Amino acid sequence: MTNLEKLSNLIGLAQAAGKVVSGEGLAVKAIQKRQVSLVFLAHDAGPNVTKKVTDKSNYYNVEVSTVFSALELSAALGKARKVVAIADAGFSKKMRTLME
Repeated sequence: MTNLEKLSNLIGLAQAAGKVVSGEGLAVKAIQKRQVSLVFLAHDAGPNVTKKVTDKSNYYNVEVSTVFSALELSAALGKARKVVAIADAGFSKKMRTLME
């Protein structure tokens, strides 16, 4: 099992634990409220979504990862999403180690 597959499974686990904020609007609000520590942005997301999420993340010093496509993120969550934010320090730390 590759690290990307493990990461995908971990996103699903975080979703089940209620530690995921998914969707562009909700993720941006969570970034502004400093509730999230890691954001997954689909590398094939549109330019407007990409700019909005990266600008907010940079301003609030939140790490953004573009390792997944929209299809892969959607598969990990079980619903169509291009932006997924992780609202748990433990999950974020483990995910960062898998991305190295």
